Parts: sequence; C-alpha cells; structure tokens
Amino acid sequence: MNEPRQPASPGAEPSAPPAGPQQLLLRWGFSWQGLRDNRRGEWWLIAQVLLIAAHLLPATPPPASLGLVWPPLLALLGWATLALGLLLAAQAFFNLGPNLTPLPEPMPGAELVTGGAYARSRHPLYQAVLVCSFGVTLALGSLLHLGLLLALAWVLASKAHREEQRLLEIHPGYAAYRASTPAILPGVPGLDWRC
Repeated sequence: MNEPRQPASPGAEPSAPPAGPQQLLLRWGFSWQGLRDNRRGEWWLIAQVLLIAAHLLPATPPPASLGLVWPPLLALLGWATLALGLLLAAQAFFNLGPNLTPLPEPMPGAELVTGGAYARSRHPLYQAVLVCSFGVTLALGSLLHLGLLLALAWVLASKAHREEQRLLEIHPGYAAYRASTPAILPGVPGLDWRC
C-alpha cells in the first residue's frame, strides 16, 4: 500500500524511494525488528539460506574414506536432478510473479496463485529446493549432504505451515486449494498434508 506523499518544503528536493535491493527488502517486509523477533518468519528464512549455502561444502565424509567408490552414473543422475530442480524453481518464480516473497508472511494484496507450478504443489519453490538438495546429495554421495537434505525438509515444512496459517486467514479460497493440492512433495509423509 502506498502512503500519501507529504509536500516538500520550499527549496527541498523531493525524496526518492529507496532503490535496488533496499527497495525490494522493504517491499517484502524485512526490518531489523523482524530479525530480532521473527515477526514475519525471518528466522525460518535464515535457517533455509544457511542450509542451502551449506550444500557448497565438500562431501563429508567422502565416499572413498568409507571404502566406497561412488558410481559415476549416480553422480551424473544427481547433477541432472539438480538441473531439474533449478528448472522447477524457475517455473515457480515465473508463475508467482510479483507475489514472490522469501518470507512466510504473504505480502499485502498478494493474489492466490493456483495455476502452473502451483497446480502441482502449494509450495513448488520449496519442492524445487528439495529436488536440488537431493540432486547434490546423490551427486556427492555425502552423509553430510543427506543430513542437510533432511534438515532442509524439516525447515521448509515448518516454514510452509506458518505461511499457510496466514494464507487461510487472507484468502477465502485457500482451504479448498489446500484440500486438493499436495503441500510440497506428493505422498511424502511430513511434506504432503491436505486438510
């Protein structure tokens, strides 16, 4: 919602809205207070970003240290799965358009999007992140990355539950959409709840 502009004092230049990343962060609702008290779910986002970034760590322990030779076919399949996850993410970004926010708190005035990737899953971006994480885990054969995948699944499911509480409050059609569409991954316990 835009606030009315105050008239500028004589001789003063009109102030411009913040540009670039700062404007985007303000539009999404980021604030220092929110980082302190988690008012818009900032802590869930921080946990998500840290877990995604941790995927850049090397395989730990390397399969060879466990006496395993990681099959090149599994590594190739893992990198292909990562590429698929990136394509799924691009589709979900495109379908969500201006309603996109990384926080689990919907932006004021955001539409309920149920088409495209959102017909497949209520949280297709979370689905894409998990597909990417699974791809990296498969490519590296790493127990560390398997742990990151499981932790990421828990964080994203928790973040989605918080988001859905607000979506139910602000979108009358959300309950029917929620009852008919998988949450994150169809048929996976903890990642597919329909009520």
